[in-house]
This record gives sequence, structure tokens and C-alpha cells, in this order.
Amino acid sequence: MAVFTEVSPAQAQALLDHLNLGQLSSLRGIGAGIENTNYFVDCTQADGHLHRYVLTLFERLTAEQLPFYLRLMQHLAQRGVLVPEPHADKTGEILFEVAGKPAAIVDRLHGGHQMAPDAFHCQQVGATLAQMHLAGRDYPLHQPNLRGLAWWQQVVPQLLPFLDAPQAELLTSELAYQEQLAASARYRGLPTGPIHADLFRDNVMFEPGEGPGRERLTGFFDFYFAGVDTFLFDLAVCLNDWCVDLADGRLITERAAVFVSAYESVRPLSGDEHRLLPALLRAAALRFWVSRLYDLHLPREASLLKAHDPRHFERVLRERIARPWHAMPLEDAE
Repeated sequence: MAVFTEVSPAQAQALLDHLNLGQLSSLRGIGAGIENTNYFVDCTQADGHLHRYVLTLFERLTAEQLPFYLRLMQHLAQRGVLVPEPHADKTGEILFEVAGKPAAIVDRLHGGHQMAPDAFHCQQVGATLAQMHLAGRDYPLHQPNLRGLAWWQQVVPQLLPFLDAPQAELLTSELAYQEQLAASARYRGLPTGPIHADLFRDNVMFEPGEGPGRERLTGFFDFYFAGVDTFLFDLAVCLNDWCVDLADGRLITERAAVFVSAYESVRPLSGDEHRLLPALLRAAALRFWVSRLYDLHLPREASLLKAHDPRHFERVLRERIARPWHAMPLEDAE
């Protein structure tokens, strides 16, 4: 969510007028993230109340690809999942053009990020993730995970010249492992559907709830890496962020167990999902190591762009290989 494209107040107001959302009072670029241009947009409506939105300009995704993401958010919101719903015009259109780029505007979620989560936060995210997976099963549009295996195969050869020998060996060997896994019958039988694919701590919002120190989840956002993939991969992405020791990449197993238990209270995992969870934890670590290496060594221009440190997910990957984790003993998996 960096600022690649500058948006003027007049351009923002034109979209607000089209959607009948009020008079622009504040327009502020969002510097976090690396894929799209995002602005916080505050508006005053006729009743005098302030309303807050997020305006996104899409820098890589095309107008042909974008309906999958935006309609998915709309589909989930209409089924009660806590996600921001895109605003539509009188014709039902939710994709527009601002500053020459495809654009959309959604409600801004209440609250803030929880960057130091505990088991209570993991419980809420785990249960809501499973609700999201169930709600998306009848979503009619299809878009592959664009940062999946095919992308890793394309990008890894470009990255190898930037790596030292141990890093290059790890990257190539793990890619080969994931290629073998993806070709297996057990993997191909995993449940699939629309997934978020990037549900890190900074893509979830909480606000103060009942009781001291108890926060309430208010929503998931930034669905622009979403795609159809295994639900297990989505769960693994979450575990590698919400349940990780940031210093060394170690999985905090007590927190991970709570996360998976909350998920399974809504959508129980199959026996094969339990068996393949360690492999998918490795896949999720590889995906973000590759993307962070790519953003560091092959960056784009952006006025507020700051690449994430790829060494974190290198540590996570090495940890998941060295210490595989199962949510339950395999003999208990059905």
C-alpha cells in the first residue's frame, strides 16, 4: 500500500461525487505495503457527519482481473463476514478510474492493528478465517493465486544472482520440494476456494471490547492478493505471522494450537490437511521470502515505498524445515 500514483483532491472529489459520498475533507496517502496506491479519504456528508473510506488505485492488477477481488469482498460482506464492502454506483459498478488507473473505494474499518497478538487475538482471527472460507465456497468467479507455485518458478531464477551460496541452495531445494508436493495426489485432494493469501497482522483490525485488555476483531482487509488456492495455505500464512517469534522465526506452538482449534471450531480440518500442514507452513514461508527478495532486489519506484526485510522469512523457512509442527498427533487425524 505505497503511493505510486499521486491523486489530487479534485480527482478524489470527482469519484466521491459519482458515488454520492459527500464533500472531501482530508486525503492522505498510506505508506505501508508495496503493491497498490492507497489513500485515507475523509468526507463530510449532508448531515454533517464525518465518514471515512479507503481509496485504492491498482498498479499491477488489470481491469480484467479486478472484479474477482472486489466482487469477492462484496460477496463475503453480504454473507456477514467482517470485510469492507466496495461502494457501488447507481448501476452497481464498483470499479472506476482515477488518475488513469483502475480504482475502488471501500469503507475504512474501525480500530487499529494488533502487532503484538496473544492467544485471544489468534482465537478470533482463526474462527473468522474459517467463516470466510465457508462463506466463499459458493463464490462463482475464479482467479488463481497469482503468487503461487507458478510465480515462484518464474521469479526464483531471477533472484539467484543476488543470493549467497547457502541462500541459493535453500531457495532451489525448497522450490523443488514444493513442486513435488504440488504434484502429489494428497495435495491435489485438499479443499480449495477463495483465500485471502496475505492475512498478516497489519491486514486485520481490532477495537476495544468488553473487559480490560480485550479487543474485538472488526475486520479483514486488503484482499488484493486473494485467489483460489487451498484453504490450508491460507491457514499456514496466518500461523507464520500471528504465531511467530519475530526475533528468530520460531513458531509459538501454544498460540498456533489456539489458532487452529478456533479455526476447526468452525471448519474442521481433514486428515490430509493435518498431515500436510507442516509442508504448507514451509510453502507459506517460501512465498513471502521470494516476494520480499523480489521487492528488495527488483523494486519499482514509489514515493512512500519501503521494502520488507526478506531475512525474516528466510529464518521462518529454515525453522519450519528444521522443526515441523503438527496441530495434532497424526494418529488422531481422521
